[in-house]
Order: sequence, then structure tokens, then C-alpha cells
Amino acid sequence: MTVCEPVSRVGTLERCYLSGTFAELCRIESPSGRERACAERVIAELRALGVSVHEDGAGELTGSDCGNLLARIPARQRSVSGALEAAGGPPLLLCAHLDTVPLQAPVEPVLRDGGWENANEGVLGADNKAAVAVMLALARHICHEGAPVDVELLFTVGEETALAGARAFDASRLHSSFGYVFDHASPIGEVVLCSPTHFRVEASFRGAAAHAGIRPEEGRSAILAAARAIASMPLGRLDERTSVNVGTISGGTAMNVVPDRCSLLAEVRALEDERAEALVAEIVDRVHAAANLPECDCDVDASVARTFSGYRVPASSPAVRVAEAALRSCGHESVRIASGGASDANALLAQGFPTVNLANGTERNHEPGERVGVRALEEMLDVALALLDETAALSPDAAL
Repeated sequence: MTVCEPVSRVGTLERCYLSGTFAELCRIESPSGRERACAERVIAELRALGVSVHEDGAGELTGSDCGNLLARIPARQRSVSGALEAAGGPPLLLCAHLDTVPLQAPVEPVLRDGGWENANEGVLGADNKAAVAVMLALARHICHEGAPVDVELLFTVGEETALAGARAFDASRLHSSFGYVFDHASPIGEVVLCSPTHFRVEASFRGAAAHAGIRPEEGRSAILAAARAIASMPLGRLDERTSVNVGTISGGTAMNVVPDRCSLLAEVRALEDERAEALVAEIVDRVHAAANLPECDCDVDASVARTFSGYRVPASSPAVRVAEAALRSCGHESVRIASGGASDANALLAQGFPTVNLANGTERNHEPGERVGVRALEEMLDVALALLDETAALSPDAAL
């Protein structure tokens, strides 16, 4: 993906700070709902730089022990005398999330073959602490060296639980015209222009309990009904733009009891709203059909929720143009992609705030083999700094 080797904006001390901060953040457990310790580390880093941080009330709304954090750093540039003085320029937002998926094991970051991994069999937390570390390193850099534009830094909670924190955030508080999240686990250079609409489908089956060895014919198995429903569903990647998954199933009380209760939780993702809605309707139909089979004969309740909406960002938008210019200046070929995943960009765009999701160079997110290269972290910081320069170069009209 790298097409040339431009001079890095990242100095040796900043590289050390970036890697060290990333490892420290990964050691702080922050699964969705328990982001407070990680948030306090971020707050302490920013306040040590003289940057004030505001926490909103998203914690109460999302069930987290912490709200979203918003910090602002004003533009300053060096004068002829070498002093930092106030500067003008369109403000820019950068966003990352503090939470991780549930941990399968304690996190102990280790360096292997030029990349960070978890020494234990569990996720590393590079999703999204790589971006959090980059934003802190960026803040440190611009507080010491200045920046051509005002910078807003947003750290959200509950991203891994259907973008809960970003959905609870009031985007009208932002001064920026557009912004970026670094939350796509793919090679740096990829620019996400499309992301899917997402539906959550939950079904609860109710049958009749009976002794499994003495009176099994008097029972009606809710697990059997759920199994028949799942077996009849279109699952997996249906095409390059659509996927369906049953993520959890639970039910029953004991091995020797015909189970009278069972529930399943499924999701539908599709780049086209109509396709997503049609698949949801099909899944609900399959659930009811399975419950009504003679061998099942169960009652069922199905609920559907649109958790977030998909989007398409025009390639001609200022945010995309700035991103691609920044990537080129850092020696990366920009690649426009559609993603099957979502990010805080979905939630911010739903509020009318232009946002682009950029690849962060991490690998195998949500898996025990998750890793991120030291070089990828440094390149991400280079791109973030380049975004400031390219935003400053925009004409006032182009930023609207």
C-alpha cells in the first residue's frame, strides 16, 4: 500500500511515547460498560498538557460507568520569534472509542516481529486503543509544536455495543465541519465510503417442560424450535454487501428436562436499507414458521430494532478529499472501500455530522490473534498530522 518513503512527521521521542502509551492503554481493561479506568488515563494525559476535557452524560444513557469525553486544542503556530501564537483555520474532529469487546484473557502487550500482540490468549485491544494512543500522541505533539487548525478530540464509550456512546453524543456541540475515526482494521490507506444498516433480531420461544426420560412426549422443546428456525435462515455472507449471523442462543434448565424456554439473538447487515429490511422480515417469518411446526408447537415473541443506519459518503466530499490528500502526502495510495462493519462514523453521520472512517493498520480485531505493527501506529500518527495540514489548506467555502 505504501508507494514512497516521505519524511516522517514523528520524531524518536514521539515514537517512544506512542508505543509506550499504547501498551499502557491496552493493559487497562475497558470492555463496554467499564470504560472509566481507561477514560481517567486519557483525562490525566490531556490535563497534564493543559487541555481541558468535558465528560457528557452518555454513561447514564448507555449503562456505562463513564460518559463520552470531548477535548479541544486551539490552533497555534510559531511566530518568527519562535513563540506559539494563536492561528486560524477550520476546526477538525478526530474520534476513537475507549471500549473493547469482552476480554477472553488478561492483556499483556508484547512485541513480536515488529508488532504488538497479547501474550495471553485473548484480544489485545488495538481496536480501538491504537487510535486512542495516536490521538494522545497527536495532542502531545500539537501542544508542544502547534497546529494549523483547532482540533477536537472525541473519545466515546460503548462503540462495541451498537455505537451506544456515539449515538448518545450530541453532535451539535462540535465546532468542526467534518471529522475522522480511525476504526477500520485493514491496511492504512483504505477509506470507508459505505457502511451497512444494522438490525438486531431477538426471538424468545416458549414450549412446555417435561421429564426427558419419563414423559418426553408431554414436552414441547423450545430449543428444538430455535434450532429449526436457525437451520432455515440464510446465514453468513450472503453476498459482498450483505451478511446475517446468529450470535447467541440460550435455553433449557437441565439435561433431563425438555426445555420450555429458549432465546436467540441475530443480526442483519446490508449496504442497502431495502435489502436489510427484507432479510429481517424473512428471518421473523422463519422464526414463526419454526415455532408452528407440529414437532415444536411453541409460542414465540420476536422483536426487531434498527441499531444503526448505513451510509454512503460522496467521494467528492471535502472530508474524503482531505483524507486522500493526507494519505498521499504520507506515501499511501488511497483505496475507497465499502465495509461490512460499523463505526462511530455511522452514528455521527446519522446526526448530520460528516465523518469518514479510515483504516488503522490493525489486524484480526475481535480475535485472540489481534495485533498492530509499531510502524502502523507511527504511520497512523503521521496521517493524523497530515489531516491537520490538509484541512488548513481548504478554502473556507470548501470546508462547508
